[in-house]
Amino acid sequence: MSQYEATSQPGTRAPQANAGWTTPAEIRAQLERHWERGAILAARVNGDALFPLALRLKRPTSAHLSARFDAVRTWVERLRAGSSERRGFGYEIEWRTLNHRVHGRNPLPQAIRVPTEADALRLLGRQREAERFEQLCAQTLAGFPELKDWIGKRPLTLLERADEWPRILAVLAHFQRHPRPGCYLRQIDLPDVDTKFIEARRALLGELLDAVLPEAAIDASVTGARRFNQRYGLREEPPLIRFRLLDPALAIQGLSDLSVPAEQFAALELPVARVFITENRINGLAFPEAVGALVIFGLGYGLERLAEVPWLRRTAVHYWGDLDTHGFAILDRCRAHLPHTRSLLMDRATLLGHRALWGQEPSAQRHRGALERLTEAEQTLYADLCDDRLGERIRLEQERIGYQWVCDSVASLTPARRSEG
Repeated sequence: MSQYEATSQPGTRAPQANAGWTTPAEIRAQLERHWERGAILAARVNGDALFPLALRLKRPTSAHLSARFDAVRTWVERLRAGSSERRGFGYEIEWRTLNHRVHGRNPLPQAIRVPTEADALRLLGRQREAERFEQLCAQTLAGFPELKDWIGKRPLTLLERADEWPRILAVLAHFQRHPRPGCYLRQIDLPDVDTKFIEARRALLGELLDAVLPEAAIDASVTGARRFNQRYGLREEPPLIRFRLLDPALAIQGLSDLSVPAEQFAALELPVARVFITENRINGLAFPEAVGALVIFGLGYGLERLAEVPWLRRTAVHYWGDLDTHGFAILDRCRAHLPHTRSLLMDRATLLGHRALWGQEPSAQRHRGALERLTEAEQTLYADLCDDRLGERIRLEQERIGYQWVCDSVASLTPARRSEG
């Protein structure tokens, strides 16, 4: 009896219909996954011996040959039809002869492999993309041999960015010529490259610049795309400090509410005897007048900027934050930069005097760690808030404190204005 000519024998129990034997389409899908992982192109760059490439093959068993001989025969013919044996390219089949008591000697596929990269590319229809990759790779390595490892890890990125790659290389070349340029991104003048082009590709450019620039041109202490400018020596928009002059006599050309770069604020020469700091913007706008004083507001997490203001070390400083654990943590941090800072409206009397206006501090915002720069009274109140001795997650927000209470507290700290005449 010739191979595959018999039919299934009566009385045998057939395996399930969906045997899951590997099909030509599944072979191509396996190969496609190698492409999608970048393995095929990476092997070109890294010199890896990827081919011949063995692929998984789920094949019929001897039991299938007995029970579903026709199905096995059809599967074998389909697999052979998609192979290099019939098509002249693609995958090769390794055969194994199976001796069967009924059907005799029958060759069955034992293994599948793709012999060469050329076979893989033709089977996938990726020849043009591979050629384009080769061109981009050669162009890149001619100017930046340091990028060989990066290309080996990210070959598909090179293809995905093919249309814009010459502009990306132009940016890299500019930074090589001008390491840590000290200018604004807007001032980089390259053909077809604008500020938004670089900003939209900061993560990618960061990876590439890390590879092509010397260590001295990179600030390794800062990371992430958002800090691209600082990492590679570009100027950033200067941080602004907003303040109000609380004494009309201190107004600058009639101006009392100003926002200026931190460097200019540090150079101010005003007869200011007292500085208030509050986080809440509206509190800063509504802060009562005070002789020889100003209020800084809306800093958020920018308290560190104030450490660079020399005249603040010679001025009385008061910090006003929320009466909760987080507020005391910020007060503690403020004192790390300005040790002589005193708290304002962050005392037990203020908290108990506004019981009806208490809220709850968000659990995720609470601070429970030790604070080493609080006064004894502040430390006691902070502990009470941490341990919920006054109630669960008690919080008194700055803006809930009565305005007259604020005015009286500020007035108790500042001298009254002398009347004229």
